[in-house]
Amino acid sequence: MSFSTVLSAAIRGLHIDLVHVEADVSNGLPMFHMVGYLSSEVKEASERVRTAIRNSGIQMPAKKMVVNLAPAMVRKRGASFDLPIALAVLASMGIFPEGSLADTLVIGELSLDGTVKEVPGVLPMVTRAKEEGCRRCILPEQNVREGALVRGMEILGVSHLMEACRYLSGEQKIKAVMGGSRDEVFEGTEEEPLDYRDIQGQEAVKRAAEVAVAGGHNLLMVGPPGSGKSMMAKRVPAILPPPTLEESIEITKIYSVLGMVDKEHPLITGRPFRSVHHTVTKSALIGGGAFPVPGEISLAHGGVLFLDELAEFQKPVLEVLRQPLEERQIRITRTQGNFVFPADFILICAMNIATTKLIQWETAEKPENKAFRGFCGFIFSLFEPFFC
Repeated sequence: MSFSTVLSAAIRGLHIDLVHVEADVSNGLPMFHMVGYLSSEVKEASERVRTAIRNSGIQMPAKKMVVNLAPAMVRKRGASFDLPIALAVLASMGIFPEGSLADTLVIGELSLDGTVKEVPGVLPMVTRAKEEGCRRCILPEQNVREGALVRGMEILGVSHLMEACRYLSGEQKIKAVMGGSRDEVFEGTEEEPLDYRDIQGQEAVKRAAEVAVAGGHNLLMVGPPGSGKSMMAKRVPAILPPPTLEESIEITKIYSVLGMVDKEHPLITGRPFRSVHHTVTKSALIGGGAFPVPGEISLAHGGVLFLDELAEFQKPVLEVLRQPLEERQIRITRTQGNFVFPADFILICAMNIATTKLIQWETAEKPENKAFRGFCGFIFSLFEPFFC
């Protein structure tokens, strides 16, 4: 019985903190104790890990087992620590040499039968591990393609706890995937389903959209229902230049943290398009929460954010767009620290109000129109002068 350490990672917003999972198995009152500023789902890992080890055919000794997730000042959340905790405990029990885990990042959730399940946020975790000098990652089999997007990393996919143990003890070979091949990265990607050439007529609006996209301007379309505002907005990403590989990786990281990537084709090779309902809240739009995560603005990073029925949105919700539109990023401050989310996007909005009526409301002097005049002035301040 001895001490062992396994390298893993924790997500805070879009920032990744490397976590050392330390396990010590010694004589004493039989127990399985976990420390290290843990959330409730991480504390529950003790029961999952013990049951998974037992159901994998390994007898747990009646010893004192202490697991520490360091550094203790970083909050640990999620179920991705199950596999590294199990491997750290098994290494302390002498099931395989601790040295076999050197320079290796381990991520994965465990079922009670020992099956390794997929987890979100694999791409930014593997990227962070490479920056720290790791050369190998042990991931759930479902996350191998996502991890292989990182150039120069050796990715090992496992489907069961015993498969990982046999590999680390030298009893079984696992075919490694070397990440970063451009042909493999773009293999099987789909083309943009909506084509800008499908739009018939509306030449003035099409020209305004082209100018807005060319200059990175925002666009407000005002017109009656059925005139093609939403149809045109959905096709604007088709005339944006395709993202570079670096841009695609940056966009995919945001979706990976939220668990929104395709497991078969994880790399996002097209420009994002996010259509937001008018009942959206400020936190859902810019991100936030007790443990901040990216919102719709960050999901539209590098692409288009579409707000239909703009007049139906609450003014406080629209107010939060000012800073992201100017700085191209979002800063959220919480007691846990500061979080920065990317927000470089084109804002396209649509309103079902005739232009002539809008001008009448703007110029009218009736007292009941003052509130709407103020609202219109606020909307106009958000946009470049493209009104179609």
